[in-house]
Amino acid sequence: MNTFSKCAQIIIALSVSYVWIFRYDNIVKEFKEYEIPDLLRNFVGALKIALSTLLIAGIWYPALILVPALMMTGLMGCAQAAHFKVKHPWPKFVPSALLLFLSLFVAGVHSGLI
Repeated sequence: MNTFSKCAQIIIALSVSYVWIFRYDNIVKEFKEYEIPDLLRNFVGALKIALSTLLIAGIWYPALILVPALMMTGLMGCAQAAHFKVKHPWPKFVPSALLLFLSLFVAGVHSGLI
């Protein structure tokens, strides 16, 4: 199960980094659509990148994994709520839902529930 968890950690970290670094212009548009202030957008982005970094570092230091995985789960849950609020079509829900479930899986593995 640890191998799957490590793969999930890498997928989460790479996905979040790609979206928040290389597709930042898209993030700016989406957050304006959600009517979320720029300061909160920047805080969320910095937090997601920090959590992604901790998930990668957790490959070598497993004690770092549980809290970042749970926090990422919460952030992805908020992303789902934001998509729901603006009534996006269901394909817009898929990326954050996938990352939510991967984060929940990682948290479950490292908490001993899975």
